[in-house]
Order: sequence, then C-alpha cells, then structure tokens
Amino acid sequence: MSGHGAPIPMTSSKCGALKGMAEVPGDKSISHRSLILGALAVGETRIFGLLEGDDVLDTARAMRAFGVEVTDHGGGEWSVNGVGVGGFAEPDQVIDCGNSGTGVRLIMGAMATSPITATFTGDASLNSRPMARITDPIVLFGAQSFGRKGGRLPMTIVGAVDPLPVSYTVPMPSAQVKSAVLLAGLNAPGKTVVIEREATRDHTERMLAGFGAEIEIENTDEGRVIRLTGQPELKPQTITVPRDPSSAAFPVCAALITEGSDVLVPNIGLNPTRAGLFTTLIEMGANLSFENERSEGGEPVADLRARFSPDMKGVEVPPARAASMIDEYPVLSVVAAFARGDTIMRGVRELRVKESDRIEAMATGLRANGVEVEDGPDWWIVTGKGPGHVPGGATCASHLDHRIAMSFMILGMGSEKPVSIDDGSPITTSFPVFESLMAGLGAQIRRSNP
Repeated sequence: MSGHGAPIPMTSSKCGALKGMAEVPGDKSISHRSLILGALAVGETRIFGLLEGDDVLDTARAMRAFGVEVTDHGGGEWSVNGVGVGGFAEPDQVIDCGNSGTGVRLIMGAMATSPITATFTGDASLNSRPMARITDPIVLFGAQSFGRKGGRLPMTIVGAVDPLPVSYTVPMPSAQVKSAVLLAGLNAPGKTVVIEREATRDHTERMLAGFGAEIEIENTDEGRVIRLTGQPELKPQTITVPRDPSSAAFPVCAALITEGSDVLVPNIGLNPTRAGLFTTLIEMGANLSFENERSEGGEPVADLRARFSPDMKGVEVPPARAASMIDEYPVLSVVAAFARGDTIMRGVRELRVKESDRIEAMATGLRANGVEVEDGPDWWIVTGKGPGHVPGGATCASHLDHRIAMSFMILGMGSEKPVSIDDGSPITTSFPVFESLMAGLGAQIRRSNP
C-alpha cells in the first residue's frame, strides 16, 4: 500500500522507436534547497521551474508549518517570503514529509539550532529509514532527538537554545548529511566545519554562496573541507531550477535500449557531482551527445540527446563515482541488462538504505525477468543479454520506491514480454508527468486494476 493512496499497478510493453523532446521536471535536490534557503533568507525569493512532485510539495508545506509564507503562482513559479536564519516559528502540528528522505533530513538540520521543537513523520517507507546519521551530528550543536528504536521516525527534535559550532567528518558519502550539518551551522556562532572524504553533490554549497553565506571549500589530504561562518543574513534570490538529471535518466536510458530511438532532453543540469550516470553510459558505448552547453545560476546545463545504442558493453563502475550517481544505479542496471557482458557496481552500500533496499529490489525483479544478477552487501553484477534478448514477463515489487517503479517500466520497453509493477503510485514523488511524458515519446505504459 502506498503512503499516498491506493496502489496503482502498471505494465510496460515493448514499443517502437521513441522520438521527440522529453521535458523532464525541475531538479528535485535544487527544488528542496530553494524552498528551505528561501525560507531562511530575509525577503522574497522567486523560484521558477520548481519540481511540483509530492516530495517537494511536502517540503513547501513544512516551510509553511514553520511560519514561512510560501506561494504557488502556477506554472512552476513560486515565491518564498523568508523569516531569516533562526526565524522559524514552532510548528503546532506534526510535520509529515511523505516519502522524502532529502526533505526531512535537510529540514531537521535547518531547525536544529533554533529554540523550537518539531515532530517529524512520513510514509511507511520513510519511517523505516535511518535518521541517526542526522541526529548524531545535530546533537553536537546542542539539539536533542527522541525517536523510535533504531533512530526511526516519527521523531521529535528539540532545537538548541544556545547552539555551538561544530567540526564534523561525514562518516559516509551523503549529501543529505553534509547539507543538514551546514544548514544547522547557519544559526550557530563562529565557523562550522564539515569534512567529507568523498565529494558528494554540492548544490547546498553553491546555493549557500548564492544566498550570500560566507563559505570556503578546500580540498586537502583529509578530504573536502567546507567552512561556513554562522549567523549570516541571507539575501533573497531569483532561482531558475535546472531540469533534474535523475529524472532525465529514464527517457535517456529508454532511448538507448529501444531500437530506432532519438530523444532530446533539454536544459539538463550537469553538475559534475550528479553526472556520473552519463559518464558511465558513454563508457559503455551509449550514443549520447551534449548540445548547447551553458551555465545557469552557477550550475552547468546542456541539452542531452540520446539515440538507440545496440553495441553497448558492460563496464566496471569505479566506486569513487558512486556518490555522483547513487540514485541512478537502478536504471543503470536496466541498461546493463541490454548490454553485452558484465556491468560491475561496487561501493554502493548506500543503496541498501534508500527508499527501499534498491540492490535487493532490482536484483529480484531483474532475475524474475530472465536477467542474471549477483549481489553482495555493497556490490552487484548484472550480466547483460544484449539488445532484444531480455525475456521480461514478470511482475515486480516497487517497494514504495519511485526509482524502482520507473526502472522496471523502462525495462518493459525493451523486453520481449511486458513487465509489470505492483504499484506505480510512488512515481509522483519525483516525476509526476512520467507516464504522459513517456507516452508522448511513444512508450506503451498502461495502468491496470489492482
């Protein structure tokens, strides 16, 4: 059962060439951060191209609960009248973050150094995910946390009355943890220091600088060191959200495995901390090209063209690349099934604790559809069968995970027999127009009665 309503079973069937332009939604990571940093600025921030999926809408509702005026003007245009760093009011209701790990973790960080108390919950998937990775560092600032066994939601955070700056080494590659600590550091005096041994997506650092925070970044033998000076007055911004590379992955990968396809995805954000999938696909022999490369709002952007690529071969993905494509491994495993030879993915333990255990979910579904998969605690190997040779025919569990659901829908577009999922309703959390966009390109996805 989905946390957002009744299950929606779906089936994807082999289709002809996918053609046309895929106008994917705005970047989810940047959309979350735009709302939160806009709320912490003083004055009106205007946002254009905001992703209006459930995850981001839950973050907008959360900002309103903290006393921030957030207005939807229609067509992806929003405004946020910020209350300033340390200006959050105490919510009078539980904050429901739905399915969004990014939303809840960043919001916990943002409120942890204000003298207020807030209780957070989510859907069944989010309430099963680990939150100690956030509560451990925010306690160092002087906050307190009270949650379920294992550091699970529902959880109450009591913000620090007299916050202290911290120096924190992130124990795992996680942009969410890094960002939560930086957001907490905004309302602590002095300098908060975050050290990450492996670089992760840097949207928070870029956006903090854009809002006027004093932030320094240095690459050292210890790792990437980020120093943030606390208690700034953030200045409101006008933000145009690039289109989401994680959403673009689905029409791009569908085009690569579907004979005769030629799909253009415009205005894709190509931040190097997010573009690992495209690098990997090119190494596999994918026919990808980047057109009209430019910079928008400090983020590199281009139009991405993907064409059918029948000669792709399996590769070994460097573990160091995992942080730049962690959300794209499920759909990469689908492409790997249509390549020739083994695609080896290591250093991906983080996939075990996403919205679902994504390694287990994909491995089980791929095997059911006739693809050979081996997996371990932090690795998996998909043995490709080549284009046109994936049997398909099975129904896969989506585990309340939008990326698992969409990945299996892409699998069905190139398989011999249709591929089904038990519940496609979680897709709306990140890609509410997925079905209509793919249908516009020529995909055959239909809903069926539960």
